[in-house]
Amino acid sequence: MKIAINTRLLIKDKLEGIGYFTFEILNRITNAHPEHEFYFFFDRKFNAEFIFSDNVKAIVLYPQARHPILFNIWFDFSVTRALKKYNIDIFLSPDGMLSLKTKVPQIAVIHDLNFEYYPKDLPPNITKYYKNRFPKFAKKATSIITVSKHSKDNIMSCYNIDENKISVVYNGSGKHYGPVEKSKVEKPYFIYVGSLHKRKNIKRMLHSFNKLKQEYKKPLDFIVVGDYLWNNEEKFDSINNDIYFVGRKSGQELAKLVAGSKALIYVSYFEGFGIPILEGMKSGVPVVSSNTTSMPEVGGDAVIYVDPFSVESITKGMLEALNEEKAKIYIKKGLVQSEKFSWDLSAKQVWEVIINTYKAI
Repeated sequence: MKIAINTRLLIKDKLEGIGYFTFEILNRITNAHPEHEFYFFFDRKFNAEFIFSDNVKAIVLYPQARHPILFNIWFDFSVTRALKKYNIDIFLSPDGMLSLKTKVPQIAVIHDLNFEYYPKDLPPNITKYYKNRFPKFAKKATSIITVSKHSKDNIMSCYNIDENKISVVYNGSGKHYGPVEKSKVEKPYFIYVGSLHKRKNIKRMLHSFNKLKQEYKKPLDFIVVGDYLWNNEEKFDSINNDIYFVGRKSGQELAKLVAGSKALIYVSYFEGFGIPILEGMKSGVPVVSSNTTSMPEVGGDAVIYVDPFSVESITKGMLEALNEEKAKIYIKKGLVQSEKFSWDLSAKQVWEVIINTYKAI
């Protein structure tokens, strides 16, 4: 079988949520299935570390797809021609965007529909493109993968898609995450990991931390890890001397930061999954997260849930995470809950969708 994959988000040192999904899944399925040929479609010069096995052929298609007009050109013309040229059997797109001009069976991974529910959180041109094209992608797809039951329900209700067309494949967490022994001399800190995007609720999270500091008189910092998703997003400055924006971190450095924290705070108001919640649980720290969308699906009964629209609720959740006896309970539950998710399982489930889609052709 010849399988083509949209790998335009595999960019060295710039992997975000969908990029991590792409990396972890493709690394596993290409090595696990040497009997098949994989064609990686990049939109720029690629790094050799993303060519995971000998059965991968890397192809650069132009133009670089980083703007709605260029999206259309890349998917509907460049990808369409490449699918025909290489006689591809199936096209997998981890960011959910497809060619509307090909008859090749396609699998779209639609992670969430945040733009349908909070359209003003994205740049207007991106929102307009997504709202126009994603209903078409969902209908065009032979199969759809999504990362939570919540997102599946959203896709079904927003786009009137049959539930049998959609498979839920949960995310996993990085291999570096796990508990560490915390130093007794270091200054304790909360940590947030993720993009500094509006729906991540950064401003309300930090205001809640400021309110907490008025009640909690012991030393406590807040480390904010991540970059801005869009160039025109509101920029955050440190609200006080206890808050540190440290930019992007990854690998062992990030895992160590998470495991060394007093708690991971992740109070986004809309998520398709919420990988940092899983990483916090796996790291053996209490997790404070939102009681909305997919997040309770990930955290089960192992997370301190708050109302993401309430500073008072978030502050209360932070205080609960600082209670040593309660923290021990959440840590224990979190380690158990985190075992339900793995990239190995995710990759196997994605492969099942590929095989079943191919058999149905």
